[in-house]
Amino acid sequence: MDIPDWFAWIFLGLVLVQVLGLMPVIHRLRGLDSAVRFKARLDLLDAVGGLLLFGGGLLGLVVAESWFWISIPGYVLMTAGYAIKGVQRLRARRPAA
Repeated sequence: MDIPDWFAWIFLGLVLVQVLGLMPVIHRLRGLDSAVRFKARLDLLDAVGGLLLFGGGLLGLVVAESWFWISIPGYVLMTAGYAIKGVQRLRARRPAA
Protein backbone atom coordinates (compact mmCIF):
# COMPACT_ATOMS: atom_id res chain seq x y z
CA MET A 1 0.00 0.00 0.00
CA ASP A 2 1.41 3.37 -0.99
CA ILE A 3 1.01 6.08 1.65
CA PRO A 4 0.98 9.67 0.34
CA ASP A 5 3.86 11.92 1.33
CA TRP A 6 1.59 14.47 2.95
CA PHE A 7 0.93 12.05 5.82
CA ALA A 8 4.59 12.43 6.76
CA TRP A 9 4.18 16.22 6.82
CA ILE A 10 1.14 15.89 9.07
CA PHE A 11 3.07 13.70 11.51
CA LEU A 12 6.02 16.09 11.38
CA GLY A 13 3.71 18.98 12.23
CA LEU A 14 2.23 17.04 15.14
CA VAL A 15 5.70 16.22 16.46
CA LEU A 16 6.62 19.91 16.23
CA VAL A 17 3.50 20.91 18.17
CA GLN A 18 4.38 18.39 20.89
CA VAL A 19 7.93 19.74 21.15
CA LEU A 20 6.64 23.31 21.39
CA GLY A 21 4.16 22.16 24.04
CA LEU A 22 7.02 20.92 26.20
CA MET A 23 8.34 24.44 26.80
CA PRO A 24 5.59 25.74 29.13
CA VAL A 25 5.47 22.40 30.92
CA ILE A 26 9.18 22.54 31.67
CA HIS A 27 8.75 26.12 32.88
CA ARG A 28 5.98 25.04 35.29
CA LEU A 29 8.18 22.24 36.66
CA ARG A 30 10.46 24.91 38.12
CA GLY A 31 7.65 26.50 40.14
CA LEU A 32 7.52 26.66 43.91
CA ASP A 33 4.03 25.23 44.45
CA SER A 34 4.03 21.44 44.75
CA ALA A 35 0.48 21.11 43.32
CA VAL A 36 1.51 23.02 40.21
CA ARG A 37 4.62 20.88 39.84
CA PHE A 38 2.56 17.68 40.15
CA LYS A 39 0.17 18.84 37.43
CA ALA A 40 3.17 19.81 35.32
CA ARG A 41 4.57 16.29 35.74
CA LEU A 42 1.29 14.84 34.49
CA ASP A 43 1.35 17.23 31.54
CA LEU A 44 4.97 16.24 30.88
CA LEU A 45 3.90 12.58 30.87
CA ASP A 46 1.19 13.45 28.36
CA ALA A 47 3.52 15.51 26.16
CA VAL A 48 6.28 12.88 26.10
CA GLY A 49 3.70 10.19 25.36
CA GLY A 50 2.32 12.23 22.47
CA LEU A 51 5.81 12.88 21.20
CA LEU A 52 6.57 9.15 21.20
CA LEU A 53 3.21 8.34 19.62
CA PHE A 54 3.54 10.81 16.75
CA GLY A 55 7.30 10.30 16.41
CA GLY A 56 6.79 6.56 16.06
CA GLY A 57 4.14 7.17 13.43
CA LEU A 58 6.46 9.52 11.55
CA LEU A 59 9.36 7.06 11.69
CA GLY A 60 7.04 4.25 10.65
CA LEU A 61 6.01 6.21 7.56
CA VAL A 62 9.35 7.71 6.56
CA VAL A 63 12.04 5.24 7.60
CA ALA A 64 10.52 1.79 7.92
CA GLU A 65 7.44 0.17 9.42
CA SER A 66 9.66 -1.55 11.98
CA TRP A 67 10.01 1.81 13.82
CA PHE A 68 6.27 2.01 14.46
CA TRP A 69 6.66 0.12 17.76
CA ILE A 70 7.85 3.39 19.36
CA SER A 71 4.22 4.50 19.28
CA ILE A 72 3.15 1.80 21.73
CA PRO A 73 5.02 3.16 24.80
CA GLY A 74 3.74 6.62 23.87
CA TYR A 75 0.18 5.33 23.90
CA VAL A 76 0.77 3.65 27.27
CA LEU A 77 2.25 6.85 28.78
CA MET A 78 -0.65 8.95 27.52
CA THR A 79 -3.17 6.43 28.85
CA ALA A 80 -1.52 6.42 32.28
CA GLY A 81 -1.44 10.22 32.40
CA TYR A 82 -5.09 10.56 31.45
CA ALA A 83 -6.08 7.85 33.94
CA ILE A 84 -4.35 9.70 36.79
CA LYS A 85 -5.92 13.00 35.73
CA GLY A 86 -9.34 11.31 35.60
CA VAL A 87 -8.96 9.87 39.10
CA GLN A 88 -8.00 13.31 40.39
CA ARG A 89 -11.06 14.89 38.83
CA LEU A 90 -13.31 12.21 40.30
CA ARG A 91 -11.79 12.77 43.74
CA ALA A 92 -12.32 16.51 43.42
CA ARG A 93 -15.99 16.08 42.53
CA ARG A 94 -16.75 13.66 45.37
CA PRO A 95 -18.43 15.45 48.28
CA ALA A 96 -16.54 15.43 51.57
CA ALA A 97 -18.23 13.25 54.15
